[in-house]
Amino acid sequence: MVDLAPAPSIEEAEPATLWQGDSRELLTGIPDASVDLICTDPPYNLGAYSTGNIAMSWRKDFNNDVAAWDQLPFDPGAWLAELRRVLKPTGTLFAFTSYNLLGRWHEAFDPVFDTFQFVVWHKTNPPPKLRRAGFLNSCELIVACWDKGHTWHFGRQRDMHNFIEAPICGGNERVKDPVHPTQKPLRVLRQLVEWGSNPGDLVLDPFMGVGSTGVAALELGRRFVGIELEEAYVAAARRRIEAAAAAAAPTAAAGSIPLTR
Repeated sequence: MVDLAPAPSIEEAEPATLWQGDSRELLTGIPDASVDLICTDPPYNLGAYSTGNIAMSWRKDFNNDVAAWDQLPFDPGAWLAELRRVLKPTGTLFAFTSYNLLGRWHEAFDPVFDTFQFVVWHKTNPPPKLRRAGFLNSCELIVACWDKGHTWHFGRQRDMHNFIEAPICGGNERVKDPVHPTQKPLRVLRQLVEWGSNPGDLVLDPFMGVGSTGVAALELGRRFVGIELEEAYVAAARRRIEAAAAAAAPTAAAGSIPLTR
């Protein structure tokens, strides 16, 4: 059963803790400088650019909608203070974003971190553009911020490219109930977690969705704290993360992932 007791301390969160609620409020419960890696996927605010679903005569409508939560204004600068507070001085931040918000991320985060860069995720199978007007949306951007002394795991020079190629999330990995329109593939998230953390480190995702960052973190031997507002997404995340925890530690008891509201 879901544990609705008060949230345990971060140090006791083994292997993962999920919090349901508004991350603007719940982040205040995370101790200062306790997180090794923030890896998250906040809203892109692309609703104004969406043309809506495309009606097809020979098949069901082509889905081009943007989730309602993505249309709520998102200001990266409003999150800077809390994210900076919980991140260790040696920590790293990765945040998925889009072209329309990259400048706002840079304006707010570049002055307070030693380094601000970005990673490109190239989707090898992007959704088609049926009317063949303009480029495919085959790339997404990932903000990368860190200070001196942070964790980097690189081998050869060719491993240091700020470029990841991977297909969009599909097949058995894609959560069907509920469908999350921006679910990220584990292949991309594993790469980010490997780059910016060590086994045993604490990974935080304050926009958890269906828990993909948590699955990647547990598969790689990290601990995880995830925050998500939507109840259905939290339920899906808990199922996935419990399965990942059991696979990583077969002796883990079923239902061992604490969930607080």
